Amino acid sequence: MKPRIGTNQFGGESVTYEGIGATKKWERIESYGPKFVENIVQAISRDILCNAMRNLKGRLICGHVHDELIIEAAQEDDLNEICEKMAQMPDWLPGAVLRADGYCCGFYMKE
Repeated sequence: MKPRIGTNQFGGESVTYEGIGATKKWERIESYGPKFVENIVQAISRDILCNAMRNLKGRLICGHVHDELIIEAAQEDDLNEICEKMAQMPDWLPGAVLRADGYCCGFYMKE
C-alpha cells in the first residue's frame, strides 16, 4: 500500500510500502528482491492449485493445505485419474511441466 522508492537501512534505494509491522501498527516497511520473488512464486502456485480445483469440479474437495487438496471420494475412484486432472496445466502456462501425486486414507494425514 502506497509503495514508493525509499532509503533502506544500508543507505541504498529500496521499495517501501505502508503495512502493519512487528509493533502491530501501521508503519513504512522496507522490501527487497527475494521477498518479491517469493510472493510471485506463491501467487502462481496458488493459481495452479485453483486450476486443479477447477479441473476436479464434481469432486468433493473438503479442503486444501498449501499445495495439497483433500478430496472425499469412494474407494473405487481412480487415484491416477484424479492426479492426471490435477496435473493439467492452465492455458496461461504453456510448456510448463507439472506432476501430481496422491494417496488414499481414511482420514487426513501427512504421508
